[in-house]
Amino acid sequence: MLVIIWLFRKYNSLAQKMIVSLAIAAFFDSIAYVMGEVLPDGVLCNFQAWWLTYFDWCALAWVCSITLNLYLNVVKEMRTDQYQLTYHFTAWGVPFILSCLPLFGDLYGPAGAWCWITDDHVAWRFVIWYVPLFSLIFLMMLCYLRIIYVAKQRVITWSGTYDPRRERSKIIMAEEIKPLKWYPCVYLAVSLFPLLNRIHNAFYPSHPVFILTLLHVMSAPLHGLANTIVFVLDKETWSQLTMASLRVAFQSRLCDRTKITEYHPASVRYMTQIDEEESDSADDTTVLFSMPSMALRNKEP
Repeated sequence: MLVIIWLFRKYNSLAQKMIVSLAIAAFFDSIAYVMGEVLPDGVLCNFQAWWLTYFDWCALAWVCSITLNLYLNVVKEMRTDQYQLTYHFTAWGVPFILSCLPLFGDLYGPAGAWCWITDDHVAWRFVIWYVPLFSLIFLMMLCYLRIIYVAKQRVITWSGTYDPRRERSKIIMAEEIKPLKWYPCVYLAVSLFPLLNRIHNAFYPSHPVFILTLLHVMSAPLHGLANTIVFVLDKETWSQLTMASLRVAFQSRLCDRTKITEYHPASVRYMTQIDEEESDSADDTTVLFSMPSMALRNKEP
């Protein structure tokens, strides 16, 4: 996903930049899932637990930011470029605070396949992660329902004089909503089995279910893959994934060293010279411009 964004320069608008940040958060989130075997309680285990909590929250925060930005653009008809720093501060800063809270109470430790909040502090799992997760996903679903409704109403509504740019913006907005609405859906899908497993662990901490644990382990690391599938299935992006387009994009990125600089022409003297001997002829003898070093040539046919 990051390679495609870099290759086709898909980072011009604010929405595209937010998708880049989401991909970066998912990339770093995946690092903790491949750190190796189950770690004993200690500094490295606490670090893995903090890392998971932080970047899980970062990925969720960027999905929420994308939804909010689209809501402001479509429903409120607001330009949101000035909120870029606010989005970054919120999506990277708030998760840092939330992920550090369990450190103060020494709540992190071995918790199944990865280190996280231990089984002795089940309530913290739901306070720190699961309750906010599904509450935010529910709110995002409501936002997208409102966005889709408003967008459809504006696409089918016509009033006043015809404005090609406005009509074009309606079509572009409708096409942009389609892929973005799936980001919270895939986040819900990959978080469902971990939630079910944690709920079972809360009620039966000493009797884990193998199939729930297996589904938890298989689905929890799939945030980045799910985002990539949504990103690639966008019509515009999918149409670019051809051998010809990839070849041209790689050449543009890696091989093209063309520099566009300002052109400084030499002194040009504009003049009009009429050949009196041929003034009555039908030939056009007007010289549009001539260089100082150029000699007039014979104009006879």
